[in-house]
Amino acid sequence: MSRTLGALAAVVLGVSSLITAAPATAEQAHPTFPAEFPLPDGFLPEGIAIGAAPTAYFGSRADGDLFRVDLRTGRGEVFSQGPGTASVGLKVDGRRRLFVSGGAGGDGRVVDARTGAVLKSYEFVNGTNTFVNDVVITGDAAYFTDSRQAVLYRVAFGRHGSLPDSHTAIPLTGDFVLTPGVNNANGIAETPDGEALLIVQSNTGQLHRVDVESGRTTVVDLQGEVLTNGDGLLVEGRTLYVVQNRLNMIAVFTLAADGTAGKLVTKITDARFDVPTTVASFGHRLYLPNARFTTPPTPTTTYNAVSVPGI
Repeated sequence: MSRTLGALAAVVLGVSSLITAAPATAEQAHPTFPAEFPLPDGFLPEGIAIGAAPTAYFGSRADGDLFRVDLRTGRGEVFSQGPGTASVGLKVDGRRRLFVSGGAGGDGRVVDARTGAVLKSYEFVNGTNTFVNDVVITGDAAYFTDSRQAVLYRVAFGRHGSLPDSHTAIPLTGDFVLTPGVNNANGIAETPDGEALLIVQSNTGQLHRVDVESGRTTVVDLQGEVLTNGDGLLVEGRTLYVVQNRLNMIAVFTLAADGTAGKLVTKITDARFDVPTTVASFGHRLYLPNARFTTPPTPTTTYNAVSVPGI
């Protein structure tokens, strides 16, 4: 797998606007930042994380490698070798620690975002009926979803954010009902008030609010909107972005502060979307990796990430 990549030589951009409750197409990117950039051939990207610096991190479904890109130039490198199993959902915290979901490996790990060294590893499930899909970082813990289990995995921080040696499993009860054999809980985010979590259930298109102490879930009232193929979530203020991967769309909602209800604002589409999965932001831009689930993967299959305006 190539270790460095340059920015694309040219980017073809279109002009559009956001229209309330109707599809919208992305407008031109900020001229100093690339609007799209390549990822390594055969990389099979899925997750993305962006912190305070203009650096994006991507995980490989092929072998778990982690790829780091300077958003100012689009140039990147593999900075942490994977364990041979997938790296899917990612988040980075203020201590420049990258939290990585391990997919069918049933695990998660924490990586130094500067050096690529593994700081801690957690085995959540010892078995085959698991897919640790995404992760969110709160003030006191990291929470991982499992698409094949009705459970969240909590890695609770110690003093000064120290990493523990073990995790806690939180069974999901209430409105969330697991369907065996398919992907259920996927993307995860905090509610705007920081008092609960949100998870999207890919197979039902429902958004659930989760009480992290009890694990009890309630369906969020989206006024009849269904999040078909819901994948990555991003909450900024009272705005929720939901990536609907195979629909090549981002649904945008205004949320109640406690996350119990939301109203559709717009749907963002772009001709460059090729099954985007997750989303992160920097400045006023959203960045998404194209997972290309509908394209048979080979060692030479090309992959990229694209950016579109936020609202």
